[in-house]
Amino acid sequence: MEWLYGTLFFVYGLVFGSFFNVVGLRVPLKESIVRPPSHCPNCNTRLTVLDLLPVVSYVFIGGTCRHCKTPISPIYPAMELATGGLYLWAYVHFGWSMELVVALLFASLLVIITVSDFAYMLIPDRVLLPFGVVLAVLRFVVPLDPMWEAYVASALGFVLLLGVAILSEKLFQKEGMGGGDIKLYAVIGLVLGIGNTVLSIFVAAVIGIFAAVLAPRIRKGNGEMPFGPSIALAAWLCYLYGHYAIDWYLGFFAS
Repeated sequence: MEWLYGTLFFVYGLVFGSFFNVVGLRVPLKESIVRPPSHCPNCNTRLTVLDLLPVVSYVFIGGTCRHCKTPISPIYPAMELATGGLYLWAYVHFGWSMELVVALLFASLLVIITVSDFAYMLIPDRVLLPFGVVLAVLRFVVPLDPMWEAYVASALGFVLLLGVAILSEKLFQKEGMGGGDIKLYAVIGLVLGIGNTVLSIFVAAVIGIFAAVLAPRIRKGNGEMPFGPSIALAAWLCYLYGHYAIDWYLGFFAS
């Protein structure tokens, strides 16, 4: 039965990932996520069920609009697959526990902000606020140990990123980090706790450097690069496995 449950989580992730694409692309523009219905951005033709099947439609129609043949951005199937993979990963890691609920919500948030940051270099408050409120309440039901750690980590994540942003601006004479990245870390802290939140900042910086070197095409026209996807990947990895790195680090110096 485990393989069946895993398959269901993956499929549900594909479906939700398709919806998260819509959220990530429309919310920053203050557009409704319901109306107008999904349509081709080039010819405005309304998409049918055949066009909206997660991943499958993209493959079978050749990555182009069926009507005007305009290429469809690969970010759509990529984020659908990412959501499916994250949902499956969360289920395998946490099983049928209450922490699985936290993990699924967290994965959903990370996918949405990745889409919006890739598209607009923006992580909207309209996404962060509802997720932040729900996760803050959920941490009363599924607390870290001790219970207050999630809320201290939230404040710490915000303050640390704010400090990094101010220091970066002073050193390089330009904005080094957007306000969305800073507020995102307040939400990340609720999920990760103190140690993993601090660790994820360093991991995100390393991932960001590698991404800037290895994938220069990700840069926007002004030479800037979205940092949200690096934060998302680092936060997820540290959420699941950060304690191993912290235990090794403490054990290394203790010995």
